[in-house]
Amino acid sequence: MSYDKFGVPKGTEAGAQLNHLTPRPTQTLFNDNYLTLADLDFTQQFLPEVYEKEVERYGNRTISGFLRMVGAEMPMASDTVVWSEQGRLHIAYEDVLTTTTTVVIPAAKGNVIGPGATIVVASADGLTVEKAYVKTVTPDSPNTGDATLTVVGYAATTITAHAAAKVFVYGSEYAKGTSNAGTSVDAAFEQFNNKPIILRDKYNVSGSDTAQIGWVEVTTEAGTSGYLWYLKSEHEARIRFEDQLEMVMIEAEKAATAIVPDTNNNFGGGTQLTGSDGLFAALETRGLVYSDANFGAAGGLDDFDTILQELDKQGAIEENMLFLDRATSLGIDNMLAQQNSYGANGTSYGVFDNSEDMALNLGFSGFRRGSYDFYKTDWKYLNDSTTRGLVGDVEGVIVPAGTSTVYDQQLGKNISRPFLHIRYRASEADDRKMKSWITGSVGGNYTSDEDAMNVHFLSERCLCVQGANNFVLLKKATA
Repeated sequence: MSYDKFGVPKGTEAGAQLNHLTPRPTQTLFNDNYLTLADLDFTQQFLPEVYEKEVERYGNRTISGFLRMVGAEMPMASDTVVWSEQGRLHIAYEDVLTTTTTVVIPAAKGNVIGPGATIVVASADGLTVEKAYVKTVTPDSPNTGDATLTVVGYAATTITAHAAAKVFVYGSEYAKGTSNAGTSVDAAFEQFNNKPIILRDKYNVSGSDTAQIGWVEVTTEAGTSGYLWYLKSEHEARIRFEDQLEMVMIEAEKAATAIVPDTNNNFGGGTQLTGSDGLFAALETRGLVYSDANFGAAGGLDDFDTILQELDKQGAIEENMLFLDRATSLGIDNMLAQQNSYGANGTSYGVFDNSEDMALNLGFSGFRRGSYDFYKTDWKYLNDSTTRGLVGDVEGVIVPAGTSTVYDQQLGKNISRPFLHIRYRASEADDRKMKSWITGSVGGNYTSDEDAMNVHFLSERCLCVQGANNFVLLKKATA
């Protein structure tokens, strides 16, 4: 018969050891306190083998950081934030009806062209262009119905009739000795507003569970490491809530009609929910949306050129950030590689003194096209399989890297703000940017008779997207 290192006959461990197990006061190996793999049921029930180090199977799981890179956070005291944005400086109309002697401006467009103005009239494709003089306008006051402009062409007495013409004012012409000439035009502006919403969450742990201390070595999303016990879950609940603070600012949408919660789930508060304007909703309604099956790859630079032409029309600033999903980012890398003449097949050698023998860089972090600079980065929110990576309809966002000047209704003056910024409720009595408090009867807090500890989280905030016409939302084309 053969024996193992503890003197126990091999093949008899289960029967022999379980019959005479003797606990020892120290962590010392003896033949009567040794459990083998044959005692699997016993070890699983009483002495599980636990790895202290938590496995980071998903790496850094937080998706926040986008708004910290491109925006700012500022307090507010009201239920609503209101701001005004400049309108266009020049007068122009699209989709207007023209005859050989008239131009009809629909009432919805609000005519401000008066007699004496000189205008350019063009076809819908812009290939037929004529200049004309405005003789009369009926009715002669704006915004009282469709305005009919009687015009005389310069090159010929009449102009070409169009079902959907384009018209803009380029000047005026008056005879000698005129008086009371010109048309008073009020400066155009648009007013926008948004409403903060209240976000809440909590983490609950019972008193019995807090008494069962189990240490686990963890690495936090910030890169620090250490040992935690039951508050490990609280730590993750806080990270999840902080992520949701950013996700709500991106995904929030105003309700078409107020939402009334179920009477059993209004949590003792108000009875109406109105939503808020998030980034995607604001860009869908006020920004530029570009749809393409595979942006930057199949269309190459033509995709960018189309966007640049529209940015020119909007007077956009030169420096822009590209926040992209993985497929779009790689598509742009491939597109730029085809334009690069260095090395074989346009390959870029990017590090270690640009040495071909040292390292190969197949990615691009930025480029310039026309008068615009673009800086490219991956947006984890669009790649994570538990956020927008699960959906995949948004390929990226082009964000202007600068500030906008707007009129703040609360301050009563023009202010300079980042195009994207968060307003949160705060006062001397209460700061609701990110609140956290503990209730229950566990952990040194005795606020109720509940045998548990509740860690509460709360924030009240909204996103202001100013100058949305400077942004571009990249979306996959629908079939």
